[in-house]
Amino acid sequence: MAWTELSGTTALVTGATRGFGRSIAVALHDAGADVVAVARNAEQLGQLRSELGGSLTIVTGDVADPVVAGSLVERYRPRTLVLNAGAPPLMRPLQHQTWETFSRNWEVDVQQAFHWTREALLLPLAPQSTVIAMSSGAALFGSPLSGGYAGAKATIRFLSGYAADESVRAGLDIRFVSVLPKLTPATALGAMAVAAYAERDGIHVDEVVRRLGPALGPEHVGKHIVDLASSTDHASGAYLLTPDGLSLIA
Repeated sequence: MAWTELSGTTALVTGATRGFGRSIAVALHDAGADVVAVARNAEQLGQLRSELGGSLTIVTGDVADPVVAGSLVERYRPRTLVLNAGAPPLMRPLQHQTWETFSRNWEVDVQQAFHWTREALLLPLAPQSTVIAMSSGAALFGSPLSGGYAGAKATIRFLSGYAADESVRAGLDIRFVSVLPKLTPATALGAMAVAAYAERDGIHVDEVVRRLGPALGPEHVGKHIVDLASSTDHASGAYLLTPDGLSLIA
């Protein structure tokens, strides 16, 4: 497998203070990248900077805001752009959702992916840059207790694919990848989902966890995102991420 050096390059991560985003920011920092961590919570960003040191750049902002996306892409011109930010869905059956709760992940997750992906193409980012959009295994398997979450994550996958086509058409040589992590109880969002499904099915949380099999830990996600960002052998496309690693989805 061929690799490119991340040390000295800029990596920008949205939603960098919790769950997968935090582990991705840490892993990219450990790999030598100059990481720009973007999130809405200034206190949590400060805690992350205290952990990683002054070489981490932190930016407080709403990543679903097109002005934030445009200004930060233009300012930092990242070689690696990881679009991780998203909103936790309301875990209820369809009939107990409102349109506002059902569409929340469209308004946050999809908007974020759209604005930043668009800016990466418009600027454009430098050739051989990589844009990684975090989708979800729910995009393949569904998620009946999370409103529009699964559909929103499927749309993020499609957006990434459309952007990859546009990059080829324009000769930009920017790689666009979507990553679909399997549901895991190892994050706050995953634990919330597991608890909701256990309650619906009238079983113990431990039984849901057993049925899911080995858990995908945030540290594994960070490692595999670094792999995607640094490997020249991974093509544009969508990748399912399980504890066994990344697998390209046909």
